[in-house]
Amino acid sequence: MSKKIDKSKLLFSNKALLLLIVPLIMEQILAVIIGMTDSAVVSRVGESAVSGVSLVDQIMILMIQVFAALATGGAVIAGQYLGQKNRERASEAATQLLYFIGAASLVITIILYLLQGVILKYVFGQITPEVMNHAKTYYMIVSASIPFIAIYSGGAAIFRAMGNSKVTMNISILMNIINIVGDLSLVLVFKLGVAGVGIPTLLSRALGAIIIVILLLNEKREVHIARTFKIRFNWRMIKSILRIGVPNGLENSMFQLGKILVLSLIATFGTSAITANAVSNVIGTFQTLPGLAIGLGMVAVISQCVGAGDYEQAKYYNKKLLSMSFLSITIMAILTNLSMPLFMKVYSLTEQTMRTTKEIIFFHSIFSALIWSLAFVLPATFRAAGDVKATMYISIFSMWVFRIGCSYLIGKYLNVGVLGVWFAMFIDWLFRSICFVIRYLKGSWIGKMVV
Repeated sequence: MSKKIDKSKLLFSNKALLLLIVPLIMEQILAVIIGMTDSAVVSRVGESAVSGVSLVDQIMILMIQVFAALATGGAVIAGQYLGQKNRERASEAATQLLYFIGAASLVITIILYLLQGVILKYVFGQITPEVMNHAKTYYMIVSASIPFIAIYSGGAAIFRAMGNSKVTMNISILMNIINIVGDLSLVLVFKLGVAGVGIPTLLSRALGAIIIVILLLNEKREVHIARTFKIRFNWRMIKSILRIGVPNGLENSMFQLGKILVLSLIATFGTSAITANAVSNVIGTFQTLPGLAIGLGMVAVISQCVGAGDYEQAKYYNKKLLSMSFLSITIMAILTNLSMPLFMKVYSLTEQTMRTTKEIIFFHSIFSALIWSLAFVLPATFRAAGDVKATMYISIFSMWVFRIGCSYLIGKYLNVGVLGVWFAMFIDWLFRSICFVIRYLKGSWIGKMVV
């Protein structure tokens, strides 16, 4: 049982939590709006264009998650140093994070361009030539944005570690404006097709990365990066970052790789199934986005508690933020279901695709409200405390056995189709939730501080 907390010594007041969480929620909403705008605008080109873009976006999401995971490693280290009131070491961690993540992203970008044909042909499997052509065009453009994704992810994580998420929200607003205006102009006016969706994405990510680096160069900030052109790697610090980032990255990349493999199964169900899955992903993400934001905030809050050696506060904030996640996701699930007629008007879908999408979202609403927070927000506490390996093992096992295995069992062999793939995902969530709750109650995550 947790000890009684002296609230006069809390590291984060209710106001500080709201100032951290609310901008993060707004930023997640803006991110989903980009996805919805891209899908809605490209749907004017045709369902094959939606399918091509959605397939490539799964690769881009994989890249985003890999670099977000590495960024989380830097944020945890910086946050734990801040909990110790050691701003100099926190700034060193921020500098080394951006050095490493920038270099790694350049290498990955080159590899993705070299393997473009292999990825599109063998990973996605049986897709029509029309879908393949759209996918190739979009792939060639947005792959160039990977280094900018990496730098922005690292910078955003550092600002969150400082408890300052307003900066990244403002940058996100600017990126959204560029993206939406660019989509509408290049697709609807200049008729550039999927290229008209890819170009604004590239430009907005580049601008976001440049701005966040400039802001972090300000030495008056609590955490900042070195103002020098001489890049020197501190491998001891990088090793500490990777101790958190690599298991987290493997977990996230395996999760997204599993989704890509499942997409190859969905592709065999036809273009309608691919499109229903793509649209459902956007709406489903909208439902869980408050939880995504709270999970990001959880890392910043818990890492400082752990750095200060106060695990009772860590438990206090874990309970508080989890409760916020459950409530906010339930509200979003209700609102999105009430708004389904509006969502359906945004997309130009066939009757069959529309019916399948509605079925998926109905069940997603129920399971996201009941168990999503335990499966994805609770483990943020473990990562912030330095307990990353067990989380990785549980998540990877659950992904391959339940998410992928049950997708083929229910979706293909029991002939349920794309809805069966989503039920496999819900089973995956349930298993994760049970494992993480047991680990939290046992206290196995305590005493694993990295710095």
